[in-house]
Amino acid sequence: QVQLVESGGGLVQAGDSLRLSCAASGLTFSAYTMGWFRQAPGKEREFVAAISWSGRSGRYADSVKGRFTISRDGAKNTVSLQMNSLKPEDTAVYYCAARRGSATYIELKSYDYWGQGTQVTVSS
Repeated sequence: QVQLVESGGGLVQAGDSLRLSCAASGLTFSAYTMGWFRQAPGKEREFVAAISWSGRSGRYADSVKGRFTISRDGAKNTVSLQMNSLKPEDTAVYYCAARRGSATYIELKSYDYWGQGTQVTVSS
């Protein structure tokens, strides 16, 4: 079965960097667009970033544009999220998601598979 396993979360201070990784198995990685979403306490899950199956196309939420970078490694079946200049408002559980196809949709319902999430906490 399909598994998405996130890692790399933790507690950091404002201005620090963190790199999240997601290892995918049970699917043809090259056929899937990969995305990152996050959910803060008391808030709905929201789109953060997505990368197309080729890796040539990326898409970001306005709130993270210029600070976060999404990338993928087809040889390792992993997708990463490099997060720089972190802010307290970036505190959330971060989820990896996969959708079959090339389009970098931002809607949650467009994604077929989800990981369990990894906690990111940014202190001020």
